[in-house]
Amino acid sequence: MPATPPSKARTKAPSPASQRTISLSLNGTATVIAVTDPNQPLLYVLRNQLGLTGAKFGCGKGQCGACTILIDNEPARACQTPIAAVADKRVTTIEGLGSVKAPHPVQAAFIAEQAAQCGYCATGMVMSSVALLARIPKPSLDEAKRALSGNLCRCGTHQRILRAVMRASGSAQP
Repeated sequence: MPATPPSKARTKAPSPASQRTISLSLNGTATVIAVTDPNQPLLYVLRNQLGLTGAKFGCGKGQCGACTILIDNEPARACQTPIAAVADKRVTTIEGLGSVKAPHPVQAAFIAEQAAQCGYCATGMVMSSVALLARIPKPSLDEAKRALSGNLCRCGTHQRILRAVMRASGSAQP
């Protein structure tokens, strides 16, 4: 999904009178969101209010990683993060990483390794991988496993996912 040009700030507002605004950087774009419930999960705001559906609802308890996004370059579970917690922060979703024509290196590696089977976990796996490679550009296989340990893949493509992470880092693949 193409990102909104940085020159155009987004504003989304619900209709009820008891609103609060949350300002943040969303995928590199200054964004102001009007909310009625500051404790509403970020995942719901992203998907239902802003139309960013890359982060998936999996377990709703922060245990599967399907809803992983980056907050100030650190992986976070959007289903467990209240919208108020991202005020004045940088939030990156899968939509903010790359495009079909110019995928992020991690996305390109996932494609090359055919790391997604059903694809439901792929967003969370990619986002956690991006955060890992930002912290540790050449991770060991064990470091990659630890970084992805909170992301579940029910299809069993873990080996291909690990190969994709190692490919994106330029390290030897398992």
